[in-house]
Amino acid sequence: MKTLPFIILALLVLSCARTVTRVDPGEPIDLSGRWNDTDSRQVAGAMIEDLLGSEKFKEYSAALGKKPAIIVGLVRNRTSEHIDTENYIKRIELAIFNSGVADLVESGAFRDKLRVERVNQRDFAKASTVAKWGEETGANLMLFGEMTSETDVYQKQRVVNYVTTLFLTDMETNKRIWYGQKEIKKYVKN
Repeated sequence: MKTLPFIILALLVLSCARTVTRVDPGEPIDLSGRWNDTDSRQVAGAMIEDLLGSEKFKEYSAALGKKPAIIVGLVRNRTSEHIDTENYIKRIELAIFNSGVADLVESGAFRDKLRVERVNQRDFAKASTVAKWGEETGANLMLFGEMTSETDVYQKQRVVNYVTTLFLTDMETNKRIWYGQKEIKKYVKN
């Protein structure tokens, strides 16, 4: 009889134990119904595929006579949820970089860090290895956009429609070269 409390305690501890299972990062898992890594990956991939395959982008590249240099600017989160837009931007940048049809130019924050390093090289690096000033590649195009959502709730049901809109604009003329939208709709029932 004295061991019964210990058995009950052991069962309680074991029943509360957490288990962790490694899964393939590409496997879609949707626990909450909110925007997640699968949505980010799917939307970024589809939008960049659409952008780089569009006739307007191909015409622009042909008229330019070389691979255009693209800078990815701000993608605003205008949804009611916290969405890590920096992670989403990195997925877009990776897709552009790996495409082979456009060059990727560093964004403002990273460019500033490179410029600070260039200043430091003048003071601390061997003269023959110092990076030169005025040799940066200027972007021909800038990609920016926004993420919005609409939510419909009734009793224990929720439908969320996420809309991501991206714009690709010529840096010299402000002419829009490409305009794309991708939607994901989620039905969540509790």
